[in-house]
Amino acid sequence: MKALVLDSFQGSLKAELKTVPIPKPTKNQARVKILAAALNRRDLWCTQGLYPGLKYPSTLGSDGCGVVEEVFDENNKNWIGKHVIINPTINWGNDEKAQSNDFNILGMPTDGTLAENVIVSVDRLHLKPDWMTVEQAASLPLAGLTAFRALFVQGGLKKGDNVLVT
Repeated sequence: MKALVLDSFQGSLKAELKTVPIPKPTKNQARVKILAAALNRRDLWCTQGLYPGLKYPSTLGSDGCGVVEEVFDENNKNWIGKHVIINPTINWGNDEKAQSNDFNILGMPTDGTLAENVIVSVDRLHLKPDWMTVEQAASLPLAGLTAFRALFVQGGLKKGDNVLVT
C-alpha cells in the first residue's frame, strides 16, 4: 500500500510517498481502508520537528474516514463494510479535563491516516452519518474534538449560553 512516510530528522524532515506493507489488525483492532484524510496543524508541526515524541519512520495523519475491511476478533465482524469516522485519541484516561500519561494521538507515534490503510482500535470507530461526505467526515475528528472540549469541558458552555465566533 502507499503511505506518506516521515523519515528521520537530519537537519530537515522529509515526507515521501512510499510503498509499505498492509498492516494487520490484532486483538480489538480493525483495518480501515482510508477514503479521505485531512491535514491539521499537528501534521505540520511533526514535519518541522516541533512535536514531542517524534519517531521515525512514521506515517502522519490523525483525521480520516474510510471503510472497515478487516477485524481481528470474531465479535467485531459487524464492522466490516461500514463507513466510519476515526476518533484519533488513544488512551485519554478517566479524567475528562486532562489526558493520561499514556495518551497519544493517531499519526505520531502510532502510524496514521495519510495512508491507504490504517489500524485502529474498534472502540475508536464511529459510523459516518449518511448525510456527510467522506471529506467532511475526515475533517471532523481532531479539530471537532478540540473545539468540543474547549467549549464544553474547559469552557463550561451549556444550553442557553452564547458564543461569539470571529
